[in-house]
Amino acid sequence: MTTDAEIIGKDSLDAVRKCIATGELRPKSELLRFVVGPDQTLAFDVAGKLPGRGIWVSANKEALTLATKKNLFSRSAKEQVKVPDNLVEFVENVLLKRVISLLGLSRKSGGAVTGSTKVKDWTTSERARILFQASDGSPREKSKIRLWGDGKTFECLARHELGAAFGREFAVHAALDAGGLASRVIEEATRLEGFRPTAPDGRMKG
Repeated sequence: MTTDAEIIGKDSLDAVRKCIATGELRPKSELLRFVVGPDQTLAFDVAGKLPGRGIWVSANKEALTLATKKNLFSRSAKEQVKVPDNLVEFVENVLLKRVISLLGLSRKSGGAVTGSTKVKDWTTSERARILFQASDGSPREKSKIRLWGDGKTFECLARHELGAAFGREFAVHAALDAGGLASRVIEEATRLEGFRPTAPDGRMKG
């Protein structure tokens, strides 16, 4: 059996892993980690802390679907692995809940705001480093708010999902500063984006 990471070079041990679906080496932040439990059932290790040898897949729907259809988890584990039938949908839902939770924690710590006026204040003053725009929000309304300078914009949440993070029924915009949980929000939202690609008009496909 191979070691926990199928990697190249000692110095890369903690930095990259190989995707079992594409064969590409990627930073761990761009991958999903899975482990096989004592009953040979595959478990999604969203926090990256479960014991056992990690099996890594690129954080997007296509790679995970391929790994499932081609029985790549069993091949990597060198044993028959029980893969849940709804694995792709399950992983997307776990990532969604994680992003919403992190946004809620950022709001409580004062590191995130919602509402067009507050968000625009943060973006124009360059306090905002991360901008969320609802995937099903009005393109015209979203076009009025943009990040200045370096920053990251996400459109992987619908209005009701973005609103849930702020205790509202709906939200179209949200902004986060560079402190606190910003790096974790970027990491998890980037992984969620892999399951929710956007069309040119900014709306989620599918």
